[in-house]
This record gives sequence, C-alpha cells and structure tokens, in this order.
Amino acid sequence: MNSISSNLNLMIKACEKASKVIIRDFGELENLQVSKKGPKDFVTKTDKRVEKIIIEELSKSKKNYSFITEESGKIIGDKKNIFWIIDPIDGTTNFLHGIPHFAISLALKKDNEIIVGLIFDPIKNEIFYAEKDNGSFFNNNRMRVSNKPNIDECLFGTNNKGIKLIYPRLNLRNSGCAALDLAYVGCGRLDGYFHNKINIWDVAAGKIIIEEAGGKVNNIDEFNENEINIRAASSNIYGKLLEKLNKF
Repeated sequence: MNSISSNLNLMIKACEKASKVIIRDFGELENLQVSKKGPKDFVTKTDKRVEKIIIEELSKSKKNYSFITEESGKIIGDKKNIFWIIDPIDGTTNFLHGIPHFAISLALKKDNEIIVGLIFDPIKNEIFYAEKDNGSFFNNNRMRVSNKPNIDECLFGTNNKGIKLIYPRLNLRNSGCAALDLAYVGCGRLDGYFHNKINIWDVAAGKIIIEEAGGKVNNIDEFNENEINIRAASSNIYGKLLEKLNKF
C-alpha cells in the first residue's frame, strides 16, 4: 500500500465503521417496502446515523476541525480554516429503492483548498481516494483518467437536466450518484461529468480524485456551496466538453 497521511487513514477507518451500518440497513430495506412506516423515514435515519458515526470517528483524533455536512450543515470548530466535508450517503434515492449504487463521500479542505478526498462504495467494496500531490488510487492501485481523444466515443455522467439536452448528442448516463460518477471519471470508467446546481459535499472528494488522476475540473470555488456548476473530464476531452456545454 502506498504511504498515506494520518488524515486519510482516519477517513478510511471512519468510512469502514460507518459502512457496516449502511450495509446492514440496506439489507433491511426489503422488509420495509411493505411496512406502513415506509422506507423513506428509515433511509433518513440511516443517513443521520452514518453522519454521526463519521463525525464521531473523525473528531476522536482531530478534535478542533470544522465540518460541512449534508445533514447537520456547518459545525465550526476551533480550527476555522480546516473543514471535513461529508456526504454520508450520496445516492439516497438509489438506496431507498434497493439499487446498490451509492457511496460515502468525504473530503478535507484546508485554507480553501481540498487536500484529501475519499469516495467509498460499501456494497461493491470499492474505495477511491486522493491526496494533494500524491496521486489517485482505486483499492490501493494507482489510477488514471481515460485517454480517449474522440468525444463521440466517450461516455459522460450527468443529471436529468443534462440527459434532456438534445444538443450536444453526447453518450450520457444518469446513475443517481454524483460522487461515484466523479470517482468513475477518475478511474476511466466515465470520460467526464457535468451537473448544474449541485452541493459541495457531492463533489469535493471527486474533484481532487479526478485532478490527481490527471483529469481537469473547473474552479468550483466561484459558486455558492449549494449551487455549483461542475465540469470534469479527462485532460484529452475537457476542452471539447466545455465547447459542447457552452449553452448548458
């Protein structure tokens, strides 16, 4: 295994602990599809429980760091320049319907720069992570973005609004999990990803993972944290994608 920082090590351990709850609850969902209470409340509880575990684990040895989270919003610690950015389950609609395509997304931002990112798919047991200037890794193996030069042969992840575009006629997928879409760009399964009005916790980890894998991502800091227009792709395709998306 490549050498990793104490921060990343802590993030991996926190995700592994939280994933036990996700896997257990995901297995319980089938019983809930017929119950009166319904699965939606259950999934919300899972989300909150997972976030609580992650916050507790990260706070054990890094007591002063701040948080930006999907469920709890901002939690300001003594160190106001260092933020953990947490999405406990990205892809909750998939989770809710028993579709095994969702992930924990965790990032660390210091002095307005994302320095560590981790995306963990607990069902497929796939982990994607990156640290600034230390490369991107998939299950501990170095990973790179795709190198296809022809945009017509590429596959892109996007959301519903993207898929409804008549122009450009790109080959598009809407998987329902932005974090995994970005991770897949990092490892070359997808060639690019674009989405308008998305949240920081959906994209923070994916941004550094793609960049450290040799890809390009636009400057997300120029947007409000809840209204980010993200454009990400392999270096070969990034410019061509931006040209196609000038009206999006």
